[in-house]
Amino acid sequence: MADEPLVLGIETSCDETGIGIVRGHTLLANTIASSMDEHARFGGVVPEVASRAHLEAMTPTVESALAQAGLSFKDIDAIAVTAGPGLAGALLVGVAAAKAYSLGLGVPLYGVNHLAAHVAVDQLEHGALPKPCIALLVSGGHSSLLLVPDVARDVISLGSTVDDAAGEAFDKVARVLGLPFPGGPYIDKAAREGDRDAIAFPRGKMDATLDFSFSGLKTAVARWVEAQDSIHVPDVAASFQEAVVDVLTRKALQACKKYDVHDLLIGGGVAANSRLRALAQERCDKAGVRLRVPRPGLCTDNGAMVATLGSDLVAAGITPSLLDIPADSSMPITTVHV
Repeated sequence: MADEPLVLGIETSCDETGIGIVRGHTLLANTIASSMDEHARFGGVVPEVASRAHLEAMTPTVESALAQAGLSFKDIDAIAVTAGPGLAGALLVGVAAAKAYSLGLGVPLYGVNHLAAHVAVDQLEHGALPKPCIALLVSGGHSSLLLVPDVARDVISLGSTVDDAAGEAFDKVARVLGLPFPGGPYIDKAAREGDRDAIAFPRGKMDATLDFSFSGLKTAVARWVEAQDSIHVPDVAASFQEAVVDVLTRKALQACKKYDVHDLLIGGGVAANSRLRALAQERCDKAGVRLRVPRPGLCTDNGAMVATLGSDLVAAGITPSLLDIPADSSMPITTVHV
């Protein structure tokens, strides 16, 4: 295999069929087929709908990625796939497809961790990761703080959500405010016209722990809205959003200080939030911490992140996965590769 192999990555952990192709840390293709519109009328992702959408989208999305990169199947050196965590049925579609491509093409297979892939993808934009770095991952299902000595071999959990993840809280508050699903982009947009100091919403678990809790905040917003005769949605959105990003950035910098790490990476779908990016930069500048955040298109679930982590595993000489690897919906972050 070449020093910089061509790796095709498959991501199906939730509602987006993502196919990415990289050579080393150079992005060649990143195609996504989303079933979000099919879930919007339910106000959340329906696992069975997501699984069926992945089945329908897999082949055309892979073919689209190859065309975008100007490649054919014979050019691919390795297959990487999200093996967990995520929705069980959705993961099964991706893992089964990856096994078939691996066997059919006669190339190695790498089952990878979805969360570790969110860390690895930043290398497509900002180069090799500092060793170590602190990673703050925020998405619909996860709010995690990680110490990352080596993304291909060693990821250590420092804190995680104990109830609602940040992205989940955004979706639920958006519903309370009458905003569409998924809630994150709509709250971000509404908040730009609001006063983030208008309402003093609570900050959860602001103590010594590096865990996160957003359930109480979500409930506080719902109770406040119920008590009003009328509300100004932008003010509520801005105040809620500020409570979330305040907690996220404070804890991330607490972790940097505690572990004497001077590089912070933020990833996951909520990392596309404009206020989170701005506040993180402001606080990192004051603390002397270097901040890395991928462009929004690489923050949400995508195949490029899976391919990038696969490329790192190849470069590190990690043994490929066996063809009987399972899809593990509750895979711990400490398991980078299966």
